[in-house]
Amino acid sequence: MESSISQPGAAEPQQIRVNFTTTSSELQLPEGRTQLLVPSDIKRYGLSRVLNSESMLNTPSPIPFDFLINGSFLRTSLEEYLKANGLSSESTVTLQYVRSLIPPVFQASFEHDDWVSDVDVLSATSRAGIWSGDKFANGQDRILSASYDGLLRIWNDSGNILATSVAGSLGGHSASVKAAKFVSSSQIASAGLDRTIRIWKYTEADDRLSGTLKPSLELYGHKAGVESLDVHGPTGRVLSAASDGSVGLWTTSKSSAPAAPSDLLPGATASGAKKRKITSAAPQRGALSLMQPHATAASAALFDPADSTVAYSASQDHTIRTIDLTTAKVESVITTAHPLLSLCTIRRGGGVLLAAGTSARHITLADPRVNAAATAVMTLRGHRNMVSCLAAAPDSDYGLASGSHDGTVRVWDLRSARAGTKAEGGGSVSESVYVIERESLREKGRAKSDVPGRGAKVFGVAWDRRWGIVSAGEDKMVQVNRGRDLLAAAE
Repeated sequence: MESSISQPGAAEPQQIRVNFTTTSSELQLPEGRTQLLVPSDIKRYGLSRVLNSESMLNTPSPIPFDFLINGSFLRTSLEEYLKANGLSSESTVTLQYVRSLIPPVFQASFEHDDWVSDVDVLSATSRAGIWSGDKFANGQDRILSASYDGLLRIWNDSGNILATSVAGSLGGHSASVKAAKFVSSSQIASAGLDRTIRIWKYTEADDRLSGTLKPSLELYGHKAGVESLDVHGPTGRVLSAASDGSVGLWTTSKSSAPAAPSDLLPGATASGAKKRKITSAAPQRGALSLMQPHATAASAALFDPADSTVAYSASQDHTIRTIDLTTAKVESVITTAHPLLSLCTIRRGGGVLLAAGTSARHITLADPRVNAAATAVMTLRGHRNMVSCLAAAPDSDYGLASGSHDGTVRVWDLRSARAGTKAEGGGSVSESVYVIERESLREKGRAKSDVPGRGAKVFGVAWDRRWGIVSAGEDKMVQVNRGRDLLAAAE
């Protein structure tokens, strides 16, 4: 059944037939109410009011909605959209409606002594929280930060440091830490410029107000600094990417790990009494496998989210490689136009898309399937400096957060796309829906720079349902912005 709605006024605008659809099962319209005649000058807010009305969804309290047409958000009136796209006003317009989100709101910043290179989160909804099962304590929401001062820190949501890793002389990292991840609520993996991966046991006091980080395993094999880590809690596996192009697969179990290469151990080149003085705070082991898939620096290595025997790696050699970890062989190669600095998996239906941050300031979305008709799916444009880190949205298969050396984190909705211009190389292009700036740049009296992000480059980002968007950077801060399932205010 088709109904219509008109707005009061002397001159009635032309009516356009719309068909409402949604992928949200709890927001489905009753049968017979999906088609409607609406004024041609209606915009997002008016359409949202129509949907909430008694004759449509009949919501107890108004829900702000956004609307997509052919994958792009409606940002004008329907009439303006039809004219811009050369469509007739007699056409039936299909509108997909989705809940609106408000911009992520700044919550807090946690200050460090040096640049913060990476960040991860622990919560009931994070990967590590889910992997921990019953061992995750209710309310044990934590942030893990890695710093250029060589230390790891664990924070609670009040901004208090619960635990700090030991210094290099006591079994910690002897150089800057570049990557850190929660394996579970009681185990952490980290890696850095000292070329090692280290596994830590994390315990908390009964009152949850303090904790300890104890070295439990030192992993040797890389001959260059380690730039990135990924973990898979259920199997106890760790992936690493190093600046010499190598990718390593490791285990957190000392009994399952092979012996460490003797020539890479601390003091291997020392002699006599000096060698005897070098002691380790934890067992030393080697890699399950060490691969060399790239000719230049490997910037990231990730497990496939559905299959831990498959990995993806990105490199400054412009390529993304799919690796079979059971054979340690490269299965497929995607070649892009620019050096790649970061990588992220986005679940899409039964498979994944790969988002790769480039030195050319954009993000390339690629389909890793060998039989994909086109490997390049979409380009995300908007950053003003290289894209250093990426995180997928926790609640959808179309959200992405990216951190850049321009000093911002941008939030993307992959459903919002347009045709690329000739200068952009054509294809499908998306622009960010929100931009999160570093609060440190808002400080009074701070001189403005003509170089985007100077002094506030973003090095790490995590996105969690509980925490929101957490980012780390050159300003020595971990910054928390809440942007999870929050409804937009009415316009």
